[in-house]
Amino acid sequence: MPEEIEKPVVQEQEHIGGALGEKSSSGHKDSDEPPHLMVEDQVAERDLHVTEDDFLEARELATTYTLEEVRDLLSTFYRLHKRDPNFPLDVIEKIEAFLHNDDILAHPEKHEQQISEMKIQAALIITNSPYAEVRSVVSPHDDPTMPCSTIRAWVLGILFSGSIAFINSFFGIRQPAIYVTSNVPQLLAYPLGKLLEWLLPDVGITLFGVRHSLNPGPFNKKEHMLITLMASIAKSTPYTNNVILAQVLPQYFNQPWALNFGYQLLIALSSNFIGYSLAGICRRFLVYPSYCVWPQALVTIALNSAFHTEGNILALGPFGITWRMSRFRFFLYAFVFMFIYFWFPNYIFGALGLFSWMTWIAPNNARLNHITGAVNGLGFNPLSTFDWNIFTFAIDPLMAPFFSTFNLFIGMFLSMFIIIAIYYTNTYETAYLPINSNEPYDHYGKRYNVTSILDSRGIIDNEKYQTYSQPYLSAGYVTYYMFSFSTYSAALAYGFLYHRLEIMMGFRDLVNSFRPSKKAEIEKGQVLDVHNRLMRKYREVPEWWYMIVLVLSVALGCAAIAHWPTYTSPGVVFYGIGLCLVFMVPTGIIYAMTGIETMLDILAELIGGSFVQGNALALCFFKTYGFVTCSHALSFSIDLKIAHYVKISPRFTFFAQMVPTLVSTFVSVGIVSYQVHLKDICTENAPFKFTCPSQTSFFTGVTLWGTVGPKRLWGVGGQYAATLVGFPLGIAVVVIFWVLGKYFPKNRVLRATHPVALLNGGMYWAPYNLCYIWPAVPVAFLSWIYIKKRFLTLWSKYNFVLSAAFSAGIAISAIIQFFALTYRGITLDWWGNNVVNMGCEGTACPLKKLPEGAFFGPAPGHYN
Repeated sequence: MPEEIEKPVVQEQEHIGGALGEKSSSGHKDSDEPPHLMVEDQVAERDLHVTEDDFLEARELATTYTLEEVRDLLSTFYRLHKRDPNFPLDVIEKIEAFLHNDDILAHPEKHEQQISEMKIQAALIITNSPYAEVRSVVSPHDDPTMPCSTIRAWVLGILFSGSIAFINSFFGIRQPAIYVTSNVPQLLAYPLGKLLEWLLPDVGITLFGVRHSLNPGPFNKKEHMLITLMASIAKSTPYTNNVILAQVLPQYFNQPWALNFGYQLLIALSSNFIGYSLAGICRRFLVYPSYCVWPQALVTIALNSAFHTEGNILALGPFGITWRMSRFRFFLYAFVFMFIYFWFPNYIFGALGLFSWMTWIAPNNARLNHITGAVNGLGFNPLSTFDWNIFTFAIDPLMAPFFSTFNLFIGMFLSMFIIIAIYYTNTYETAYLPINSNEPYDHYGKRYNVTSILDSRGIIDNEKYQTYSQPYLSAGYVTYYMFSFSTYSAALAYGFLYHRLEIMMGFRDLVNSFRPSKKAEIEKGQVLDVHNRLMRKYREVPEWWYMIVLVLSVALGCAAIAHWPTYTSPGVVFYGIGLCLVFMVPTGIIYAMTGIETMLDILAELIGGSFVQGNALALCFFKTYGFVTCSHALSFSIDLKIAHYVKISPRFTFFAQMVPTLVSTFVSVGIVSYQVHLKDICTENAPFKFTCPSQTSFFTGVTLWGTVGPKRLWGVGGQYAATLVGFPLGIAVVVIFWVLGKYFPKNRVLRATHPVALLNGGMYWAPYNLCYIWPAVPVAFLSWIYIKKRFLTLWSKYNFVLSAAFSAGIAISAIIQFFALTYRGITLDWWGNNVVNMGCEGTACPLKKLPEGAFFGPAPGHYN
């Protein structure tokens, strides 16, 4: 970027509030009456996909740019964003036409309107975010003097961190589980923060020239968000709790030594902090670039804005209705509505949740259920649910861009025909099993009993295995695995073909951050949006801070695995880091742009199981370090982006992630140490319904892929080896769409098709189905296509607030229903609740039935 364009931009950013009127945190002026635009300005506003207030601010700054500066800026921007599916294609075409028209430089007087639009577009890129969805909830202004890391923020943050860790850990083994999201503490933190603002005196101490007061003034949005980030970190139960339960309990591995508190604490701290350190190291790839939007972050910020926005603008909506309601009032109405409504599908009338109305016509018709069933079928049903929780299960249609939702649906819909073909041709003996189940089965069509093939160490006994049965998977599960393989290769291919330029710049900046003489070259060749510019006022976290955390985490993990009899090499820790480093950046970029996460669990099992064939306990650690560290790292990256958007100092964010991670780990480890001593825990007779459904599935998975092992199932001669075609398929799909995009760059269908998101659609099978993705499509179309394009101001004001209100209403309603009714065993026994499990929806009906005592597949003793 030219040096001369940077200086006036920074100056303008500092004084723009005085020139245009102070703006609220939503980015709008504190005025009820919007200014009126000239006709040509209204055309430009519509063409550039910008609200009136943002247009006026950009137009004011655009007058300071020269034509050469604008061309240089837009040339760099075009190079980075020309294939960006989140950026409007018509604006890209306008930029392309501007850059490729040499007559503009020769005779600028002939192109005044075009030059004016491009100057405004350049100003939008510099003084705000390039994306309308970010501009809608994230303020382009900052007050560095606003208190953030205050005593009351830390007290509330640690309080909520401990509380949410306790609830999610204690009730995570229950059926149904109760899980508190970060929306709940964000809701509760506001009244508590205002209460402390009213109660506490303005007294404090001064340390290192900074005064720390009990009451530094009004409870503000930065304090509120810092509390939310701390609670968000703590909401995830350590994945190692699953390992501990599997090791200790007698019905699993029965290893009492795993009760050692030091062992439990070391592996939990190690797995948690490795992910955190990797998120910090990779922040130049996943947090700072403007194209890493992170839709999940926008919903969280929208809720924060609803509480702290002072301004209120008018917004024109459908049917000529002008919306005057503030964001906060809108949030309250939507929250109360969903809080009340959720009682119906979740408790009073369960059929509203899975509205499998076609199966009610003939409940015992197996073929009808196979195709249309919501519980045991493929869910082909145009009216499948009235439950918002199911609407948002696969993807939140208000949060993620429409192309993400639609690609997921198309991918799942097309893969449905593969399932049908496999099932009705009885490929892999699937016709004897439910069509869409995630359970492994034996050759009698019964659930696979993995403990029957283990020796006393939890390692496979081949004689027992040959006497019993090899495992079989349903048609839906087979398809799920094939598309899982395809997404891994597709993610790497997509990262190389579509984002290699951005990735190389990230690597260059990371290396230069360690070289003082090269720090001036950091961010060279990039286009910094306003959020990166404003964050320059805060001290950055040195890379070596994250490196120290990484080294300590690795040391803790290696010490625990080596010191106790885990039958696992400490090298598993380095395997997990290596796998994460390979996939984190490409999958993270995809996640940040689409809201769709590519999970590494299957790949971790496939690779780990190949290394430790027959050792299920070792696979527990391969899965923990290979899958969870990357998942944690991406989750922590979202939190870093939230702090980046809200302008919280990176060093405050560092400690706001470290401390709650430490607190929540101690709480969660303490909880699991207590739970393992409960009588009949994780059995059908468990108290408080602590039957451990997820933990049982975890044990089944690791023993199946660790004990039986991928080599028997996917190796040479393995019964499912053909599904490995997913790996070349993923690369082929990405390459095909990349080539087509090269030849047809202006084709809107190709631009909106995201090959990795498309393949991800095939991963949502078993046990889920189309009922969990199709309902999101019309909602996403209504929000992102119809309302956003026609009523951008209305969409910007309410869209993400509505998503936050609905999710918060469901969370609070579910908690109250659980403790008031479900926890006490109070249920409603009537047709509206019982019909959900009627006929083949209650007990799956296979296509073929075995005669009594018969089995399918190879005879015992002849397994691979």
